[in-house]
Amino acid sequence: MKKSTLLLAGLLAVNTASKADEGMWTLYNLPEAVYTQMVDYGFSLPCDMLYNNPDAISNYVVNFSGFCSGVVVSPDGLVFTNHHCGFGAINAHSTVEHDYMRDGFYAKSFAEELPNENTFVSFMRGQQDITNRIAPLIANKSLKEQGAVIDSVENVLNDSIKKIDKTLHIEVAPFYEGNKYYATTYQDFTDVRLVFTVPKSMGKFGGDTDNWMWPRQTCDFSVFRIYADPKTNGPAAYSKDNVPYHPEHYAPVSLQGYKDKDFAMTIGYPGSTNRYLSSYGIQQRRDIENTTRVQSRDIKLAIMKKYMDAYQNVRIQYESKYASSANYWKNSMGMNKCIDSIGLIRQKAEYEGKIKNWLSKQPTKNPAIDVNFNELEQLYAQNRPLVQALSYWSESFRRTTEFFTRAMNMNMKMPLKGSAANPKAQYFEFKDNSSEWNYELDKELTAAMMQNYAKMMPAEYHPAFFQTVNKKFGGDFYKYTDWLYKTSKILKKGEKFYPNDTKKFMKDPAVQVGKDLLEVYQQVGQKSMQVTEAIKAQEKKLTEAKLQMEMDLPHYSDANFTMRLSYGQVGGYMIGGFNSGYYTTAESIVEKFKQADKIADYKAEPIMISLLSSNNFGKYADKTSGKMQLCFLTNNDITGGNSGSPMFNGKGELIGLAFDGNWDSLSSDINFDRNLARCIGVDIRFVLYMMDKWGHADRLIKEINAK
Repeated sequence: MKKSTLLLAGLLAVNTASKADEGMWTLYNLPEAVYTQMVDYGFSLPCDMLYNNPDAISNYVVNFSGFCSGVVVSPDGLVFTNHHCGFGAINAHSTVEHDYMRDGFYAKSFAEELPNENTFVSFMRGQQDITNRIAPLIANKSLKEQGAVIDSVENVLNDSIKKIDKTLHIEVAPFYEGNKYYATTYQDFTDVRLVFTVPKSMGKFGGDTDNWMWPRQTCDFSVFRIYADPKTNGPAAYSKDNVPYHPEHYAPVSLQGYKDKDFAMTIGYPGSTNRYLSSYGIQQRRDIENTTRVQSRDIKLAIMKKYMDAYQNVRIQYESKYASSANYWKNSMGMNKCIDSIGLIRQKAEYEGKIKNWLSKQPTKNPAIDVNFNELEQLYAQNRPLVQALSYWSESFRRTTEFFTRAMNMNMKMPLKGSAANPKAQYFEFKDNSSEWNYELDKELTAAMMQNYAKMMPAEYHPAFFQTVNKKFGGDFYKYTDWLYKTSKILKKGEKFYPNDTKKFMKDPAVQVGKDLLEVYQQVGQKSMQVTEAIKAQEKKLTEAKLQMEMDLPHYSDANFTMRLSYGQVGGYMIGGFNSGYYTTAESIVEKFKQADKIADYKAEPIMISLLSSNNFGKYADKTSGKMQLCFLTNNDITGGNSGSPMFNGKGELIGLAFDGNWDSLSSDINFDRNLARCIGVDIRFVLYMMDKWGHADRLIKEINAK
């Protein structure tokens, strides 16, 4: 399409339709119209500098540990990501004596860089559409059967690619609600070491108070390094003999800053969006999934905080868990408010009316787009109580406490020790992870979550052991939990369990608790799966109908943690007569420091107050404003998983790291509002200033060589 025609079509489309400057675009098949708009906004590089070129920008963007994004910034494999993305690794190295979370960390040499057992970075090495190969194989099959087919194709592709290069692997994923399938080739590096982090007071400045809010002053970054096989410069398991990875290319880091309306682009790994979701699905998200999450986490977070505030060692144990839980607790509240404030369910229903009208005018029925809206509504109504039960079950029992986790693991196939010749003598034991959880907190949380589940869920969804609580403990879950923790041995160090000696095994009450919990989940889950499968079939048709009705417009697929590009411009927004501005300055964080006696999230070390009260920020000050700029806004598209995504200017230079969205972006997982939704990034100059002036990380500053 001509650009003028495309823009006109975008203006005429309702706001639930994709716009040319909205979206999370796959790079290998980027629509020409999207690239044209990027150039109009100020992107100055050829299109092939994005992908499929040895020098392409996508070559130095990484998936960070399967839940965040990052970017390589030096010839020796330094990686920038967010502080909250490195939170788990930083926390794992922290002790009461060496609290890197509280005090920060800087490795002054390669030898001091800290290895991390479960941290990795993954480079995307290629992507292709294999829909024609997959579609005939999954036609008329159940979701379970489709999954088996996709796994089989994935295995074949992996066998082939590993004959070429053993360090590569391929993942096959659905796009456009299963109307397309892409195969993506990755290369993983598993030896990734912590190099630098600021104290949590700065890396998480503002805490829950400022989370999802603007203005922000959070210095949300951490620095890691990729290590490689010294002979091949390729992936290798951790070894003291590994050496820093030497990438062919890495992101140029810019000290030149940005202005209002400057081009801005993020490339990263957004986790999950549902923008093709029907109005019925959005209502379920608001009324069931989000509401359940908020109600349950109100309780969980309060209990964790009570113990974390009282004991320093407990704070270290639960800091990462608390932050992760609180993030989506607040996200769910904000999303529900946004859904209601813009009338999203009504808007989506009206748009579905347009699709229904368009379908009625088609000369022939196409099974791929023949949506049955009445059936879709009925299916969601049928699924509602089941989804609520599963949501409360997950919030209450899945990975909530060590007791629940072990109780359910007792009823799964655990690796056994001992002689196979004598099955009754075979046993398993739990790994001693006592340094990761607190007994008293665990016990109170176990009781509170059982009590809340019993209160919120009708009896038909209660696990069978709740009857024991009612009959023997008068319905008092706290008394029952006291008895459980005294009687059961599953939390004792070094305890052996003999699952083949049934009589002995079943004496531990935790076995029955785990068995009953799993039975509820399996029974409800099986019922819900049947309905969900029918829902997915209709949602798939609805998505394809939208794509065909708007075939003259470019459309991106929902995020699924594959690499995506988002583009836009630097700039703020207007809401209720308030001009947000598009950057924050050192003066603004100093003002918040002054409120620390009232707001604990604004506390910082005296050195931070001194550094950010400076009258001379040198080369890190903005050349136009003369200010030390801390964080900034763009209208880039962002969701979970995008954290740590590099933010590039029109020359492909790194100007920041995306770390959050504003409050008005919280419905973006299901609807992008181009007027209000904003991406918040930490200015790369703030990052480098903290590395330089607080960390005195001269060797890293030299290695990065920002200009």
